[in-house]
Amino acid sequence: MTLMTMIMKMSEGLGRTFAIFALTLIFSIPLGMIVAWLRMSKNRIISNVTRFVISILRGTPLMLQLLAVTYGPYYLFEISVSRNKLIPVVIAFAINYAAYFAEIYRGGIESMPVGQYEAANVLGYSKMQTFFHIILPQVVKRIMPSITNEVVTLVKDTSMAFTVSYQEMFTIGKQIANSQTSFMPFLVAGVFYFIFNGVVDLVMGKIEKSMSYYS
Repeated sequence: MTLMTMIMKMSEGLGRTFAIFALTLIFSIPLGMIVAWLRMSKNRIISNVTRFVISILRGTPLMLQLLAVTYGPYYLFEISVSRNKLIPVVIAFAINYAAYFAEIYRGGIESMPVGQYEAANVLGYSKMQTFFHIILPQVVKRIMPSITNEVVTLVKDTSMAFTVSYQEMFTIGKQIANSQTSFMPFLVAGVFYFIFNGVVDLVMGKIEKSMSYYS
């Protein structure tokens, strides 16, 4: 198999890799905010349960969570696994990354000076208005470097979908490497991920720069 043929074949899985990446962000970013609110709840039961769930998601391998979400329903409840493995893959990724985003959000929100809330209260802002119009824009600015780091990590983590035989780019590369007894497909995959991460880093950098007026 020529290098060009190999690249073309692996590029077929690039769309699936991007689907995992994009859908994970779409679901995990807002879910992470909800989890962060639950984590900061004044109700100690809700807060402690949420903290425990976050510790499990952050303390166990993503690979294990992928296997649990994909095959767990069948082994536990004899529910047939969906033929479209993108669904359980995205569910596992979204839940895992929501836990990390939740802690990033929490750190950013709790770092805001109390004076910000007091000033907003004096100006007649409601709690919701204060959060969305004053606190959240500043929090997003503060946590952007951490968010960028997680997004970059997500690009590389998409390769873990091979554990449930989802045909994304790395899985196809691994199959070619096994059939051709060659390490070249892994090098090609490495170049793909490097370029993908370069684009992500550039986009996130521009977003962070656009928010410099909050400094």
